[in-house]
Amino acid sequence: MRKKRVLYVSQEIVPYTGETTMGKVASLLPQKTQENGKDIRMFLPKFGAINERRHQLHEVIRLSGMNLIIDDFDHQLIIKVASIQKLRMQVYFIDNDEYFPGKQIFHEEDGSFMTNNDERMIFYCKGVIETVRKLGWKPEVIHCQGWFTSLVPMYIKKLYSGDPLFEDVKIIYSVFDNSFDGVLSSTLPEKLLFENLEESDVASLKVPNITNLHKFAIDHSDAVVQASADMDKEVLEYIKSSEKPFMEYPGAEDYIDAYQDFYEQFIEEEEVALIEN
Repeated sequence: MRKKRVLYVSQEIVPYTGETTMGKVASLLPQKTQENGKDIRMFLPKFGAINERRHQLHEVIRLSGMNLIIDDFDHQLIIKVASIQKLRMQVYFIDNDEYFPGKQIFHEEDGSFMTNNDERMIFYCKGVIETVRKLGWKPEVIHCQGWFTSLVPMYIKKLYSGDPLFEDVKIIYSVFDNSFDGVLSSTLPEKLLFENLEESDVASLKVPNITNLHKFAIDHSDAVVQASADMDKEVLEYIKSSEKPFMEYPGAEDYIDAYQDFYEQFIEEEEVALIEN
């Protein structure tokens, strides 16, 4: 019997994006999950601020070469990989010269929020899913961490629901307190509609601010994690009103076991379903 599989789609991972709370969780959590006998895959945007030479990134030619259509334009998908040697884990990076240039993460060199962050988010979320399809790797759980991953649950449930790789997959969305001011491009819903989606599918992103992105991800997820001590009250109330499985903030210490216990309820559900069928 093969190991159960958990796919991590993250916005930050230590050591690549700095010593942030999100980055530390996104590094330690997969490590513990792997030690507990699960098979894992980890994905991260190849932000321009990530030093390829220092971290020894290299392109995976067999996975690269696809084009993703965003706003009616083709964009080349480049897949790179690196190893966190001491943890014996690989990280896949979603790259594109246009979307991840220079030394930026989300802001231009003058400090302004990048105007194409909406398209960068679309590219990353679609890129992860298409790469997993090319790998032929079927996860039991997909864990999305950070607002930059917030489109993955919708894509899985709306566009890839008929794909055997994602049949019965459980999606967990972690809400961190990382935020941004204002809104992403007001044309985000129009760009999403280039896919086989209805206007009603993206109506809640008419004002694509941080709160609505979180709500959008929650709507299409199977469970939610409060990953930061401080959470926007409106988002917290929205989670509770959804009545979906919810893991409240587990604290800054010894939190890894809480995540593992949370995973098990979904993996056990999967095993029961297979036995019943």
